[in-house]
Amino acid sequence: MKIMTTGLSVTAFLAASIAAVAGTSEHAEVADAVIDAQRAVLAEATEDAGFGPQSPRDLRYTVGGNPRVFSMAPPASQMNLCNIHFHDGAEHAGGQFSTFRGNGDGEGWGTGYVYDGDLTEAELAPLAAPIGTGEHGLLQSGQTIEVHFVHTTSDIEPGPTLGACLADSTGNPQLRVETQVMVLVNDANAIDFRTLADVQQVNGYWQAPNVPENTGTPIAYLGSTTGPSYNEKASPFQVTWSVRPEVIKVDINTVGAWYADNMFDEDHAHGVRNLVTNVDLLSPINQ
Repeated sequence: MKIMTTGLSVTAFLAASIAAVAGTSEHAEVADAVIDAQRAVLAEATEDAGFGPQSPRDLRYTVGGNPRVFSMAPPASQMNLCNIHFHDGAEHAGGQFSTFRGNGDGEGWGTGYVYDGDLTEAELAPLAAPIGTGEHGLLQSGQTIEVHFVHTTSDIEPGPTLGACLADSTGNPQLRVETQVMVLVNDANAIDFRTLADVQQVNGYWQAPNVPENTGTPIAYLGSTTGPSYNEKASPFQVTWSVRPEVIKVDINTVGAWYADNMFDEDHAHGVRNLVTNVDLLSPINQ
């Protein structure tokens, strides 16, 4: 991420830069060997075990050697939105989010990918305190988040956790994640996150009708659920991913307001799973 200087004091500029690039929580950066070891454990745990393709991945590479095939889920408009949550750093790489943030602490914090574009010092002006609760997943101006609008073919109502996507009446629901990467800016004129996350019923389905449609042609592929709990084991869930390649700027203050009142009980950003690089755990991207 490039920072455009416009006369802010050196002290304030450096503070904003650090907040933008490193976030607000302290994470002891682990060595590459730690991440390599986690990937080795994942490879051993999944070898000949029958797991399907995994996520997240680098969207710039289309190869995949996982033999498990399942059908793409229906369009989101023909499914029920079941959950909205986001991750502290983009889990996927590609598009306008190809700058690696770093290994982080090896447990999903301080890692992922960040926005490659320009931000002004005004946009980076730090909040008096980061938003969110708890020790991890706190957010400050300049940070990148990857938002997951999760959909299911189950007959459900939206709610907390991915458990809201499952129902006793559907043993094998299809799952789809409409994905938008966002950069948080301290700008009241930026997009209001509450508008993006608005939930309505449309034609009998629960929907998030304001998911952006102007951020590039989504990259679609077959994968799994994500999150750092799967760094050393595979996710068993089959998910159709639709990842938009362009980033949008969102007013960080509206994320805080959404935290205060949302049906998903979200109050912090989630951790990031290691990028899956083992070709045997990836599906081919056919587009």
